[in-house]
Amino acid sequence: MCAIGADGGQADGADSVVGPGSTQGISAAGRAEPGGFTSTLQTQLQKINEINARAGKLTVAYERGEEVDIAKVMLARQESSIAFEATLQVRNKLLSAYKDIMSMPV
Repeated sequence: MCAIGADGGQADGADSVVGPGSTQGISAAGRAEPGGFTSTLQTQLQKINEINARAGKLTVAYERGEEVDIAKVMLARQESSIAFEATLQVRNKLLSAYKDIMSMPV
């Protein structure tokens, strides 16, 4: 895949256009690259999902009567709650930014 250069021709060996006004992490075709915003967001959502799953497993183990420290259970649940609230705040900010951008006159 080749990118279009500033002169209208193809840039030699360039997979993405990086310069003033362009975003790193987005290829010339508009697909997210491994270090981009999309992959970072997906990675963080996976981590939050793992935190929630771990808190759920500890809670279930405690409810079954297994030997689990109540402090670990409460700490895991609080960590899960904070991670979820932070995710909601990021989502709200992203939606707000999207609405602001869409309402801008062209």
